[in-house]
Amino acid sequence: MATPAFEEIAETFEFLDDWEDRYRHVIELGRAMPPLDEAFRVPATKVLGCASQVWILPRVEGQGPGAVFDFQGESDALIVRGLVAVLHALYAGLTVAEVLKVDAPAELTRLGLAEHLSAQRSNGVRAMVERIRSVAAAAASA
Repeated sequence: MATPAFEEIAETFEFLDDWEDRYRHVIELGRAMPPLDEAFRVPATKVLGCASQVWILPRVEGQGPGAVFDFQGESDALIVRGLVAVLHALYAGLTVAEVLKVDAPAELTRLGLAEHLSAQRSNGVRAMVERIRSVAAAAASA
């Protein structure tokens, strides 16, 4: 299950022939994201397990499994900021119950990210996904 925004990224990736073009596209996605206000770049929003600094500020509207999930994110590394944008496209606008059903590794595999990210970047993506899922799980049971 993927959002239309993520499907658009997947379609663009199919069109781009080599990884360098895809890499540039991920960076452009990150540049297009609104910046996270400095006031929210605090330990409570920082994602641990990333080589770069990453902050995710979740926003959940509503209560229980039908609550709608969104987040803002930021990183001090261009490629990681782009990966935050890819995850935003994957999850934003889903209910928290739907967030928990997303198979992020399978969806990201469609983009060919696994074979082109360093081990540290892959661990960072996993840490971001875990943070998103833990927020969704807490909101779903509230």
